[in-house]
Amino acid sequence: MERREEQRGAAGAGEAPALDFTVENVEKALHQLYYDPNIENKNLAQKWLMQAQVSPQAWHFSWQLLQPDKVPEIQYFGASALHIKISRYWSDIPTDQYESLKAQLFTQITRFASGSKIVLTRLCVALASLALSMMPDAWPCAVADMVRLFQAEDSPVDGQGRCLALLELLTVLPEEFQTSRLPQYRKGLVRTSLAVECGAVFPLLEQLLQQPSSPSCVRQKVLKCFSSWVQLEVPLQDCEALIQAAFTALQDSELFDSSVEAIVNAISQPDAQRYVNTLLKLIPLVLGLQDQLRQAVQSGDMETSHGICRIAVALGENHSRALLDQVEHWQSFLALVNMIMFCTGIPGHYPVNETTSSLTLTFWYTLQDDILSFEAEKQAVYQQVYRPVYFQLVDVLLHKAQFPSDEEYGFWSSDEKEQFRIYRVDISDTLMYVYEMLGAELLSNLYDKLGRLLTSSEEPYSWQHTEALLYGFQSIAETIDVNYSDVVPGLIGLIPRISISNVQLADTVMFTIGALSEWLADHPVMINSVLPLVLHALGNPELSVSSVSTLKKICRECKYDLPPYAANIVAVSQDVLMKQIHKTSQCMWLMQALGFLLSALQVEEILKNLHSLISPYIQQLEKLAEEIPNPSNKLAIVHILGLLSNLFTTLDVSHHEDDHEGSELRKLPVPQGPNPVVVVLQQVFQLIQKVLSKWLNDAQVVEAVCAIFEKSVKTLLDDFAPMVPQLCEMLGRMYSTIPQASALDLTRQLVHIFAHEPAHFPPIEALFLLVTSVTLTLFQQGPRDHPDIVDSFMQLLAQALKRKPDLFLCERLDVKTVFQCAVLALKFPEAPTVKASCGFFTELLPRCGEVEPVGKVVQEDGRMLLIAVLEAIGGQASRSLMDCFADILFALNKHCFSLLSMWIKEALQPPGFPSARLSPEQKDTFSQQILRERVNKRRVKEMVKEFTLLCRGLHGTDYTADY
Repeated sequence: MERREEQRGAAGAGEAPALDFTVENVEKALHQLYYDPNIENKNLAQKWLMQAQVSPQAWHFSWQLLQPDKVPEIQYFGASALHIKISRYWSDIPTDQYESLKAQLFTQITRFASGSKIVLTRLCVALASLALSMMPDAWPCAVADMVRLFQAEDSPVDGQGRCLALLELLTVLPEEFQTSRLPQYRKGLVRTSLAVECGAVFPLLEQLLQQPSSPSCVRQKVLKCFSSWVQLEVPLQDCEALIQAAFTALQDSELFDSSVEAIVNAISQPDAQRYVNTLLKLIPLVLGLQDQLRQAVQSGDMETSHGICRIAVALGENHSRALLDQVEHWQSFLALVNMIMFCTGIPGHYPVNETTSSLTLTFWYTLQDDILSFEAEKQAVYQQVYRPVYFQLVDVLLHKAQFPSDEEYGFWSSDEKEQFRIYRVDISDTLMYVYEMLGAELLSNLYDKLGRLLTSSEEPYSWQHTEALLYGFQSIAETIDVNYSDVVPGLIGLIPRISISNVQLADTVMFTIGALSEWLADHPVMINSVLPLVLHALGNPELSVSSVSTLKKICRECKYDLPPYAANIVAVSQDVLMKQIHKTSQCMWLMQALGFLLSALQVEEILKNLHSLISPYIQQLEKLAEEIPNPSNKLAIVHILGLLSNLFTTLDVSHHEDDHEGSELRKLPVPQGPNPVVVVLQQVFQLIQKVLSKWLNDAQVVEAVCAIFEKSVKTLLDDFAPMVPQLCEMLGRMYSTIPQASALDLTRQLVHIFAHEPAHFPPIEALFLLVTSVTLTLFQQGPRDHPDIVDSFMQLLAQALKRKPDLFLCERLDVKTVFQCAVLALKFPEAPTVKASCGFFTELLPRCGEVEPVGKVVQEDGRMLLIAVLEAIGGQASRSLMDCFADILFALNKHCFSLLSMWIKEALQPPGFPSARLSPEQKDTFSQQILRERVNKRRVKEMVKEFTLLCRGLHGTDYTADY
């Protein structure tokens, strides 16, 4: 390509003014990139080189950088620049230059066939990109031409070099197609063209793979090339000969990995299931690998066993339905299933001695789904064949789930232990799924095995075996209703007989008891068999998570049957809390457990237990309140406040949250007198205020204080009423001193629950007006630094409109300023704040008619709101928020139609608003569409989405498909 000036002119259209992108400067920059120790210089060089690659001058210097006297790094940059120019700036190349560009690339590839491999690959990618841009019209037989040109005898390069260069070119062609930026319609044409061109590639690959004289490096490349082409969804029957050749190549250790990749890619094509006859021919080939698999397992060759397993699973998992359909071939498919079972049960501990078994788990889901999807008659036949297989699978999985010996486990790294934990979770999920097929018989099977293990004197006791069986039970009981299982009583009876000498076993015993807590609620007589085990485990920090979560489940599910044990549970819990055995989160769970437990006691019992339980913390808090604030004080205060709020979250004497039957609720008399939580809160109120006075400017402490009351309000509901006046007063003082979002969130809760009750309206109204006034002052000072406060404020306003619109009738509420601040909040960059502001307007607009100040402000300032909404749709807000803005438009149209029809025409009148990309016709169409749609909110959302794409210049582009 000598006529470089023409191209330079064409390629330069629309690009930045030319920097000095000469060969010499490019070489200097590359030297800087590779060898300069200064990282800033490297970064500058990289930035400059990226500009150079896309510049018009790249057409000139690329070829010079490929000269034989240059080092490979420089040649590589030249080849990469050519690829970028061809793939991204194809439209800049004049059509009369195509042939010379093609010829020069062929010449360079031929030259580099015996040169640097990385440069050869980049040149091949560049030619592949050129071919894809020219196919099918300008270069209809691109692939056949490539094959012919590289097979020409008159080439100066030796046969093997030419062959490898051709294979490299053929390999990168489908890969370049997958990542190319071709428009969608072109992609379809090129795919069809490539599918036809397969006929020029596969015979060559077969010949090279089957030729005894082909060197290993050529056969390796053939397999990679085949692997690349099958991902273009080539019909499986066209691949038969190559797949068979790849199976043969599995015997050659050098070709093993490439053969596996090629076979797996060929089998896994989505379209492959159409070619059932070919799939049936593959089963014997896969089964023929069993000896090689066994030998690999015996010799500890994990790579080989892993590869063969991948092939077996690819066939089974992708095509189980198609192969099950071939009923006359059921035995060969069963043989394949058994081979996969061997892979599942491969000896060794995952992930230390084997990494293969985890590959098979998805297959078992797929097979079961396919069996259960058949009509009843066929399903019955396959159930008969495969139920025994699935029982065997359970045994295999439970064997694989077993821990190694303590000594061996001690040598595992933390990463290996974590991988093993995740692997066991996958096994647990599989067992739970298998229960759907095997049903109650599976539980009986596990129970029988466990019973034999715990009562047999013949075999030496194995804690690992016991733990695995319990783990299987727990996996099923956690998600399946086992309340009607006749083996659970026996299991509960066996648990105390387990000799717990090991943390892992103890953990599983705890989790199993927790999984059976609903069953215990129906069979309370059995609680005493297992509760002592749980209380004993609470004292062991290594069993922290399992013991505390199990106690919490028992206290939640069985609370009505726990009063006889309450004193003991509280005493043990208090003891472990005081000894600080557990981490913070487990302490919080423990408090929740105690909340559930105390809820079922008589009021005087609750108060007595509460007193002994929280007195030590109150004393500690009193001490901390006297001290000068410091970081360790703060941690202790937040911890104590957290314990109290978690206790009050679940301590519900009125049983608002109960979903138990009415008969169970009748076990308890309706509590008389004040609520115990309220009694405690009133006792500690002064103390909490004292703590607050010292920590008002600390968001974490304020949040912890608010959490106590918020969780209490949510749990107690109306029972919280006596606390409303003093809490409103405290919140007002807090928020006036230092505004914080958590105080607004608590105010919102109070508005939600108490604002509609006349007795509580005065303090709620006073608090609402105070926090509104303070927040509006914050807006005047500049709210941008407080998006969380603005977010919570908008949610509070929306809640007030929803629960008690009368709050907006108060003369002291400046509705106009509130409205203007909410419009300002619509323009915040934080999505949650914008959503909350939109939520406020969708509550406000329907109140135009019934709340006079609201109607007045909408009449006066509604146009400002509409303009803000149109600006957002026009491109100023994220596209993900368009539904929220559509809701405002819908509400305006529904409740202020005459105003909107006047405003929208005026607002869209100025040229360039809300986007310079819109024509007057498009704006007119949009306003008419919106005004017509007053019923279907979904249609308005679609209109807004369509309009915002036009505003952003994205309409009809691929980019929109992501949304």
